[in-house]
Amino acid sequence: MASNITATASSQHFPSSFLLPISTSAKVGIGILTLAFALGFPGNLFVVWSVLCRVKKRSVTCLLVLNLALADAFLLLSAPIFLHFLAGGRGWQFGSAACKLVHYLSSVNMYGSIYLICLMSMDRWLAVNRPFLSQRMRTKRSLLALLLGVWVLAFLLSLPMPFYRSTHNKIVSKNITLSFCVPYHWNSVGHKVFQYLFETIMGCLLPFTLINTCYSSVICRLQSARFQRRGQGSRLIFIIICAFALFWLPYHIVNIIEVAGLLQGNKAVIAAAKTARPNVTAFAYFSSAINPILYVFAGSSYIRQAGLSFMGRLFETTNSESRSTTTRSGRISSSSREEKTVLHTLSVKLGKPFKSKGKERGGSVAGQEIYEPELKTLASVEQLD
Repeated sequence: MASNITATASSQHFPSSFLLPISTSAKVGIGILTLAFALGFPGNLFVVWSVLCRVKKRSVTCLLVLNLALADAFLLLSAPIFLHFLAGGRGWQFGSAACKLVHYLSSVNMYGSIYLICLMSMDRWLAVNRPFLSQRMRTKRSLLALLLGVWVLAFLLSLPMPFYRSTHNKIVSKNITLSFCVPYHWNSVGHKVFQYLFETIMGCLLPFTLINTCYSSVICRLQSARFQRRGQGSRLIFIIICAFALFWLPYHIVNIIEVAGLLQGNKAVIAAAKTARPNVTAFAYFSSAINPILYVFAGSSYIRQAGLSFMGRLFETTNSESRSTTTRSGRISSSSREEKTVLHTLSVKLGKPFKSKGKERGGSVAGQEIYEPELKTLASVEQLD
């Protein structure tokens, strides 16, 4: 993550009474981080507890939510470090390794979260469009392999981040030197363009194209199959997708703006992007705290019945809804194939090829086609005979 959230300072050998003034931007960052940690860290731990201790049969969606909550909880553990740095007035005091590590883990969280959401969307697509394949693939071994693949991919895609972060020493007052944790690109426009474009393509354009494709196909399939009821699991995934997009799209838009400014050599555009970056980065950071809040609203109908186990009840519905969706899709597919087989057999007996609702089956001769409704009537008559 090309964050500027740590672009304040760390100190070396200065009087104990010296404190950096807290800017308005830093105060906003302190407020966002405090709220994110206070709500998100215990909230994500509650999600983990609910899945592990209150859900008996865990669906694919449920296990993906578990991984998402674990990723967010680990990321929020870095909040106290940022808060110390912003509110302490003495800057970044944790060294170069920590500077690289916290931003690397932030990047891993970004990629891990969006590709876990991609898996949720692909699972929903398989359940609706390829029900039999979905049933074969929904095994513990397959799921563990996919989860491992997602996390390996997230760690690999984040590898550029440590190379683009470094500490920078700066004299801010007489005999006082501070160390800043800042983006570092060796004064190369090419490195900046590569980092910001790479993040936006791999962390936004590619995964959201896949998500939109899956959900467009699911919606078309559900409409054509004539069961309009959207299940709890589908709603939950849709809410997660919208929340992630809401918090991360501003960050990627700033990436694109800065790349445009760098390629055009427009200093005003570059300066505007750099000014906006700390705010949109803090806003994106809050995405790790929002999911548990969304789950509370999604499962509010279970609170009175289940108490603290309400979230477990919410996740259990994703399991039953997923099975019923797969079953309905499977029945539709199998019944359609069986019907066509019966109709084809009857048409052979009659020596007349059939057309389905005006659509010819190859080789029909004018005056000798027989339509699907007629064959259905003949089939019922034959069964009576």
